[in-house]
Amino acid sequence: MSYFNVRVYGLLINQNKEVLVSDEQEYGFRFSKFPGGGLEFGEGLIDGLKREFIEECNADIEILSHFYTTDFFEKSSFNDSQVISVYYLVKEKAPLQLAFKTKIYDFDGDGEILQEFRWVKIEDLSVDEITFRTDKTVVELLKNQFSENGA
Repeated sequence: MSYFNVRVYGLLINQNKEVLVSDEQEYGFRFSKFPGGGLEFGEGLIDGLKREFIEECNADIEILSHFYTTDFFEKSSFNDSQVISVYYLVKEKAPLQLAFKTKIYDFDGDGEILQEFRWVKIEDLSVDEITFRTDKTVVELLKNQFSENGA
């Protein structure tokens, strides 16, 4: 059975023009993406994104503006669903209390599900380091937006 899989992500950009990237490993599959995840039934996009940031980053966020919504067909890497991802520019309400990494997939410990976070300069952000097709599109949009602004 095919169905829609609605996902919501936050683009958290700091004063150094770095964006927060999440490196994850689930059951042997490694991927890098932006913080966020699947919408739960009965939940709005904003509430879902705030929940995801609390779950993943232990952080309260404020939504600044809509950034991008998937505008092409993307099949999930995990099941038969069609993925629709919505991205918002967000800011943290208080400094993040996370142990930031500098290298990709630098996980502490073992387990079936691992997650670490990195700050990556937008100008250094590589499409090749980001796993999913919609996220790669967002990388290009971010790079374009921040280079046009003379950043």
